[in-house]
Amino acid sequence: MDIVLLSRLQFAITAAFHFIFVPLTLGLSVLVAYMESKYVATGDKDYLRMAKFWGVLFLINFALGVVTGITMEFQFGMNWAEYSRYVGDIFGSPLAIEATLAFFLESTFLGVWIFGWNRISPKLHALSIWLVALATNISALWILIANGWMQNPVGYVIRNGRAEMVDFWAVVTNPYAILKFFHTVMSGWVVAGFFILGVSAYHLLRKNETEFFKKSFKIGATFALISSILVAFIGHFHAHEVAHTQPTKIAAMESLWETTKDAPMYLLLIPDPKNEKNSVEAIGIPGLLSFLAGKKEIKGLKEFPPQDRPPVTLTFVSFRLMVGLGFLFILLSFLALVKFKEIEQSTTLLRILLWSIPLPYIAAQLGWIVAEVGRQPWIVYGLLKTSDAVSKAVEPIQVMASLIGFTIFYSALGIIDIYLLSKYAKKGPEPKEV
Repeated sequence: MDIVLLSRLQFAITAAFHFIFVPLTLGLSVLVAYMESKYVATGDKDYLRMAKFWGVLFLINFALGVVTGITMEFQFGMNWAEYSRYVGDIFGSPLAIEATLAFFLESTFLGVWIFGWNRISPKLHALSIWLVALATNISALWILIANGWMQNPVGYVIRNGRAEMVDFWAVVTNPYAILKFFHTVMSGWVVAGFFILGVSAYHLLRKNETEFFKKSFKIGATFALISSILVAFIGHFHAHEVAHTQPTKIAAMESLWETTKDAPMYLLLIPDPKNEKNSVEAIGIPGLLSFLAGKKEIKGLKEFPPQDRPPVTLTFVSFRLMVGLGFLFILLSFLALVKFKEIEQSTTLLRILLWSIPLPYIAAQLGWIVAEVGRQPWIVYGLLKTSDAVSKAVEPIQVMASLIGFTIFYSALGIIDIYLLSKYAKKGPEPKEV
C-alpha cells in the first residue's frame, strides 16, 4: 500500500480513538466540579455522593485518554518527519505549552483531588477539581491552536527552506483556532451531558436511587441543552470562517460544483463526484447556504483543479450527519427538561436517552472527519501537501506493522474502557451514610 495512505490511516485511527476519551473528560470535569461545589454550598450529601460517583467514571476515562494520546505525538517524528521539519517551529510551540502548562496543572491537582478527601477543607478540595476542569479545557485550547494553524496558517514566513514563526500572537489569536476551540469543547460538553442523562436513565428505569439520579438527570439535561445550543450557535460562525479561509472545504461540505450567488441549500442531495455534479437536488431553500457561510457568492468545486479538491462524498455526508445529530441533541435535551417532573413515568424517553449515549461521540468524530478530510490534499492548508509531509526513511511495511500493533493495543484499551465504565456506571453510587 501507499506510504501516504498508510500513514494517514494510522494517524486517523489513533486520533479518532483518542478522541473517544477527550470529549467526556472535557465535560465531565466541569460537571463533577459543579456537583462538589453544590455540596460545599448546600451541605446536601447527595451532591457529595454525585461528585464521587461521576468522579470515578471521570478518572477511568481520563486515565485511558492519557495513554492513548501519547502515541499520537510519536507519529510526528515517525511517520511525518517532513512535516515536523518544515513546520515544527510553529506547530511544536503550542504543544509544548500544553504539556508544560495545562497537563502538569491538570495532573497535579487531579492528584490533590484523588487523595485529598478528608485531608483538606471541602472548599479547597472543590477548588482542586475546578482547577482540573480549567486545565483540561486549557489543554484543549493549545492543541486546537496548533490544529487551527494547520487549517489557517498565520504568523509565519518561509525562511531557510521551512516555515518559521514571526508572530506568536497571530498564531494564538487565529480566528479559526478560537472558533474551533469553542466548537470542539462545547461538543465535548454535549457528550458529558448525554452521558449523565443516559446513565441516569438506566437507573431511573430500574427504580434505583431515584432521588439521586433525578438530580443527576436534571443537571445533565440542563448542561446538554445549553451546550447543544452553543455548539449550533458557534458552528454558524465557524462556517463563516471556513468559507473565508478554506473555500474548497465549504464547497465540499455542501457538494457545490458551480460558483453560485445567493447559493441555496438542498435538504435532499446526493453527490456525484465522478461526473462533477449532484445526481439529486431537491427541496432547496433559496440563499440559505450563502447565509450560513456569510458570503453572497460561494465558489464551486469546479473553480479548483481536481487534485486540489477534498473527497466530496465523505465530507458532505459527515457534515450533514453531524448537523442532523446536533439538532437531535437540542430536541432530546429539551424534552428531558420538559418531561422532568414525570420523568420516571416517561419510560420511552428514558430508553431513547439511554441508547443515545453513543450519538454525541459519533457527532464529534464526524466533525473531525469534516475538519481533516475536508482539508485534503493539504496537511497545512495552502502551504504543505499531505503527500509531501510523510517521512522519507520509513517503508510501507514498517507503517503497516505499527498500524496493526496500534489497532490491537487500542482495541484492548477500548474493551477495558467500556467494561470499566459499564461496571461502575451500573453499580451506582455508594450507599448513603446512616
